[in-house]
Amino acid sequence: MKAEEVTNDRRVILSTLWIFVTLNYLYCDVLSLMSAEMLSALLTGTIAGINMNETTLLAAGVIMEISIAMVLLSRVLKYKFNRLANIIAGFIKTLIMVGTLLMGGASYHYMFFAAIEIATTIFIVWYAWTWIQPETQKEIVQ
Repeated sequence: MKAEEVTNDRRVILSTLWIFVTLNYLYCDVLSLMSAEMLSALLTGTIAGINMNETTLLAAGVIMEISIAMVLLSRVLKYKFNRLANIIAGFIKTLIMVGTLLMGGASYHYMFFAAIEIATTIFIVWYAWTWIQPETQKEIVQ
């Protein structure tokens, strides 16, 4: 497969976008842990009024797993399910990020990363939505 064919393959591009947005989610969380305010809140077990118990942490893990799973699913799912999964996952992740911003109290670094993450997931939804027809074997070979 030639380099230009790889860049034209929506599966590869979608998977790469999910890698990009996941790295942004993770690095934002790493930077948040460097904040004295966040560390103090973690020690109390409550962040922004949310009790950090096993249920909350499981929910956070499930939410994060959406983007992690989409890295793989974007590569392996057939066209119809791939397109649908990217639209749904991108929409869910966009809503979650907008929701976290509306909760208030976001730091500058969080707003910066959130803007990038929201723009990326909106682009993923649009890119999957406009994926009209599957790339056929014939198109890839040419």
